[in-house]
Amino acid sequence: MFPTAEHRAARGSSANTSATVTVTVLGLGPMGRALAGAFLEGGIRTTVWNRTPGKDRDLIDRGATGAASPEEAVSAGDLVVVCVVNYDASDAVLRQEAVTAALKGRTVVNLSADTPARARSAGRWAADHGIRCLDGAIMTPTTTIGTPDAVFLHSGPADLYEEHRPVLEILGGTHTHLGEDIGRAAAYDLALLDIFWTAMSGYAHALAVADAEGISATELAPFAKGIGAIIPPVMDEYARDVAGGTYSGEGNPLTSAASSMTHVIDASEAHGIDAGPMRVAEGWARRAIGLGHGGDGFSRLTELLARR
Repeated sequence: MFPTAEHRAARGSSANTSATVTVTVLGLGPMGRALAGAFLEGGIRTTVWNRTPGKDRDLIDRGATGAASPEEAVSAGDLVVVCVVNYDASDAVLRQEAVTAALKGRTVVNLSADTPARARSAGRWAADHGIRCLDGAIMTPTTTIGTPDAVFLHSGPADLYEEHRPVLEILGGTHTHLGEDIGRAAAYDLALLDIFWTAMSGYAHALAVADAEGISATELAPFAKGIGAIIPPVMDEYARDVAGGTYSGEGNPLTSAASSMTHVIDASEAHGIDAGPMRVAEGWARRAIGLGHGGDGFSRLTELLARR
């Protein structure tokens, strides 16, 4: 899970730059533990704290310092990395009076997932209390942390990001600063999670339909991966259509797409399988067709959905 000696050597300059920095990690769920472990592996003095006791034992065995309270943990770190379930959970910790006081003048990198509005609200709160703040999103699973495969998105003050970038890069992978708007990382995160969970919901539904027709999940999987492989170039094509307002349906017009979606709905409901998600997509397509866009491509739905 954590980087090899070769990986550590490859980012040795970052580790050397940050040798005197201390980091605190608040939140020791699977991802928080992975983050803390990567900091330790990178030679960073790391303090950890979690609301539920006991999750710090392995990290302490590996050299971390366990804190008895969040204010004690915050006081020990130059950089405070927060990784909890959402901003309700992070607010419940950071906005305690003693913790807020201890945070003054320090930098918080909040890697908890939530909405762009919540990230912006937290940024304003931090500024009002003399706390420097970056928001971020982790786009890859725990097993990638500390390896070249990790992907992190960051947003907030560019100078603050550059100041702490050498330490953040110890977490491995690719780090991208998306701009000064502190809510921008969360906006990317939501859009990308929209793709992921919509796609995985479709896959779960497809496996149910296949099973009803006597096709096992393992039998379908190789063909499902084939469908997945054609999606990236289609994404590029759709992005160009949306950016240019062209919505070409030459290869597959909405009328054809709606017809194929109806087949999925009919087959699903014949087996008693809920076809709700596909009915929603078909409804969008039928609405676009009704507005005179039947000859356009599926990308026309973005324009339809974005109407205010």
